[in-house]
Amino acid sequence: MAFAKCFSTEEWVARFPAGSKPSAIAIGNFDGLHLGHQQILSRVLESARRETCIAAVLTFYPHPTQVLRPADAPALLMTLDQRLAAIAKTGVDAALVVRFDGEFAKISPEDFVRRYAVDTMHARMVAVGANFRFGHRQAGDVDALAELGKRWNFQVESVAPVVADGVVVSSTTIRKYLREGDVEKAAGMLGRPYALEGEIHPGTGMGRKFVVPTLNLSTEQQLLPKLGVYATQVSVAGGDYHAATNVGMRPTFDGAHVTIESYLLDFNETLTSGPMAVRFLSRLRDEMKFSGPEALRKQILGDIEQVKKYFLALKK
Repeated sequence: MAFAKCFSTEEWVARFPAGSKPSAIAIGNFDGLHLGHQQILSRVLESARRETCIAAVLTFYPHPTQVLRPADAPALLMTLDQRLAAIAKTGVDAALVVRFDGEFAKISPEDFVRRYAVDTMHARMVAVGANFRFGHRQAGDVDALAELGKRWNFQVESVAPVVADGVVVSSTTIRKYLREGDVEKAAGMLGRPYALEGEIHPGTGMGRKFVVPTLNLSTEQQLLPKLGVYATQVSVAGGDYHAATNVGMRPTFDGAHVTIESYLLDFNETLTSGPMAVRFLSRLRDEMKFSGPEALRKQILGDIEQVKKYFLALKK
């Protein structure tokens, strides 16, 4: 069964009409789809296989904080498309994306469960994180959800937080690590390296002319790692390449905005368009301003040697 993306209750009912299989549902935002989220989805998949249900996700867009407290809204780890693609890779059958707006924020906990989990998705099982809150002013919690489950005949599984290296895994902590440039700790919580995805964007040509040729990434993702130089793996033109990636302002050339530039090892093609993904593996250094292109080039060549040593060490 191909992964089904539904953006309204009407779409869901058209795809899964009354009388079709019931659902085992995970409810949450799932930004980053980290190890804790993966544990919740794993419970849903187990239940769906056991009960012959549709394995489903009920998620929200935009992020609730962007609507309720925009000044406090976090920079998200994923776009909606990336989040749904990551969910699909887990083996889940379908996702219902509920538009979170001012009107939706007023819905009571009981009406939320009845309208979406019961009347639309025909839930037989619902899995949530232990700190899950829902409904107007977050009035509902796991205990309230369990009581509603008794009324409407679905089971509730509260999934305990996952702990990595003594720290509870959360999207908030992953964002903190990335802002600090600690991409290795972020990867430990994500279960994979943090990646920026998007399209190749033609640069000014100054790097190719004066320093080393690079590919520039344009991305819609909101959260970039701390400015600096990283050992990365870049996917482009159907292949994966070791790379040195600079996230920064290009101060040597008086840059006015942040760019994401990657020098790919063993890559000689000239590309000006196409999809590109950069996975951040290890931070090498802060971004620095140099006296001119030649000093910058010397430093970048040193960075490239560090990247080579990093990947050689991984093979040992």
